[in-house]
Amino acid sequence: MLEVEESAENDAPADLLAPDEPAPFEVRNVTGRAPVILICDHASRYVPRALNNLGLDEAALRRHIAWDIGIGEVTRKLSDCLDAPAVLSGFSRLVIDPNRILGHAESIPAVSDGQVVPGNQNLSSRARAARTKAFFEPYHAAVEATLSAMDRPGFTPAVLSMHSFTPVMDSFERPWKIGILWNQDPRLPLPLIDKLRALGITVGDNEPYSGRDQHGYTQQVHADAHGFANALIEVRQDLIDTHRGIDAWVEILEGVIREVLREPALFIPPAAG
Repeated sequence: MLEVEESAENDAPADLLAPDEPAPFEVRNVTGRAPVILICDHASRYVPRALNNLGLDEAALRRHIAWDIGIGEVTRKLSDCLDAPAVLSGFSRLVIDPNRILGHAESIPAVSDGQVVPGNQNLSSRARAARTKAFFEPYHAAVEATLSAMDRPGFTPAVLSMHSFTPVMDSFERPWKIGILWNQDPRLPLPLIDKLRALGITVGDNEPYSGRDQHGYTQQVHADAHGFANALIEVRQDLIDTHRGIDAWVEILEGVIREVLREPALFIPPAAG
């Protein structure tokens, strides 16, 4: 990872988001009746005008380095099908990654999968703080507010974090069609894995990444810390880069998630279970 010294270069403009630009988060179906929230950290590739595309061209901003291809639309359609609340990011992970601990090298990456990000070089503390305030904090506040509205005495919501992954990384062709990532709580991930495998789908158990990676943020802060049953779903991007592929995977995931959510033990607070 490229190391850069802090300087006044690439300092923060006064306002990172103009009034006519997209909000840093999208909340859907906030009154949905399903006992699960869908969280999509990398739904958007949007970079605010004030950051001048971070010095990247359109081709770079269409790559997986800027967003999780296809998963935003999967999340929106699943929210509708399941009648589940959903919160989606409204900004590129290159602006600031909502699923990385603040201060981590991948939080505001200087280089991503070999691509130098000019607008992320030599950032001052002021510039980093401005992105945190404009994007990271409002997004996670929206997640917390949505979860708080679902949480009630004797009941806790389940949490599904929605992502997608590249078919090839570092010359390795990834064989999994979907990955289920999890940390210590098996209540949600193991039934998801079992039911997907029963359909003949090649499923990665903590592949292609691990849910035990402590550099992540969303699951640890919004789910593990509260004792909510949770899992992170990763769908391979070449399977959801068309409308037909998106619809096919929405149908698969809707059926599997509905089955798993029938288990009452998912929604009992740990202290009461």
